[in-house]
Amino acid sequence: MIGAQWGDEGKGKITDLLSGSADVVVRYQGGVNAGHTVVVQGQTFKLHLIPSGILYPETECIIGSGTVIDPKVLLQELDQLHELGIATDKLHISESAHVTMPYHRLIDQASEEKRGSHKIGTTGRGIGPTYADKSERTGIRIVDLMLQDDLVKQLRWTVNYKNVILEKLYDLPPLDPEAVIEEYLGYAERLRPHVVDSSLRIYDAIQQKRNILFEGAQGTLLDLDHGTYPYVTSSNPVAGGACIGSGVGPTMIDRVIGVAKAYTTRVGEGPFPTELDGEVGELLCDRGAEFGTTTGRRRRCGWFDGVIGRYAVRINGLDCLAITKLDVLDTLDEIKVCVAYDIDGKQINDFPTSARLFAQCTPIYKTLPGWKQSTADCRTLDDLPKPALAYLKYLAELMEVPIAIVSLGASRDQTIIVEDPIHGPKRALLYSNGTASPVM
Repeated sequence: MIGAQWGDEGKGKITDLLSGSADVVVRYQGGVNAGHTVVVQGQTFKLHLIPSGILYPETECIIGSGTVIDPKVLLQELDQLHELGIATDKLHISESAHVTMPYHRLIDQASEEKRGSHKIGTTGRGIGPTYADKSERTGIRIVDLMLQDDLVKQLRWTVNYKNVILEKLYDLPPLDPEAVIEEYLGYAERLRPHVVDSSLRIYDAIQQKRNILFEGAQGTLLDLDHGTYPYVTSSNPVAGGACIGSGVGPTMIDRVIGVAKAYTTRVGEGPFPTELDGEVGELLCDRGAEFGTTTGRRRRCGWFDGVIGRYAVRINGLDCLAITKLDVLDTLDEIKVCVAYDIDGKQINDFPTSARLFAQCTPIYKTLPGWKQSTADCRTLDDLPKPALAYLKYLAELMEVPIAIVSLGASRDQTIIVEDPIHGPKRALLYSNGTASPVM
């Protein structure tokens, strides 16, 4: 399951819903820069590293090798779950996952500040520098935390090396290597019971014919290779990243579910063709409670962008969609959908690779009527106002992919399950000819 926009699509709720049909949930990339908010029976859970499936006592949760783990934050999440009576004995952590260190956070924040007007909108949580060390082959992995003597030697060298960067490049005070060692050895002991060979564990689950849900963080347009570079994250949230970040072959994945809001949001810097600066943008932000789970930053809001939607379908090979926050549009007289872009009088139907060209794109809109009534209590497609159903059908037609789930609020029950993407048959229920009956 992946985000089909710039992240923040409501993946936490959809993962929570699908986890009821999954035996195993695997988080395959990203770090504490991600945030999933789940509301269950009026109680709100904010998760950054632990898969949303942790709220189901029988569901096994795995943090895969493609993630980067801040042990301090992970242990805080574990403690919060324990306080709320949520069992965490079925949480497993990949021994191959890389560890976010104090110097990663400091370098991330200092380098972003030095960019000045060229800021990319990083969360400052050390994610980029952690992945950079991974690529540079100087990173610390979870397995290293488990080997005390080796960790002490490695950290003494690494912290001193990073101190040169902190002092000389960023004019920051150095870190005390012994304090860092002591802190992370303490984390290691608490995490040790959860550490496994995650690829082997996932493979065994596949051999046992268990249902496995791979959960991505962020979204397609934040992908390091396929997003709006350089305004992207440092990993691969797209569907292909699930294989690398979990240690499974592509033939083992049989369905890809995309999550998209009924409108579009973006956090941080970078081009956003359908962004709304006026009253409607404020309304979407306020009704949608568009503030980041991780940073608290106000999200930029705009109309649904069908160009990036079609791009997400292509890049990820989407089989079906979950559309979230349809209820946010309930009060609007009319709703616009971007169907193409205009650059200097030329119509562009496909997402441009260049950020410079993307910034020049002016959206070409189709306007649809609003429904001016609440959808919060709708539980079937027939319950929806006719213009709301027509809007969903239009999105399915525009993106050429069926809609399997419609979310109408934060709670589990505020959902229309058109079909269960895990247990249900593979069929289209809202598809490109605009009908609502299945094609087998």
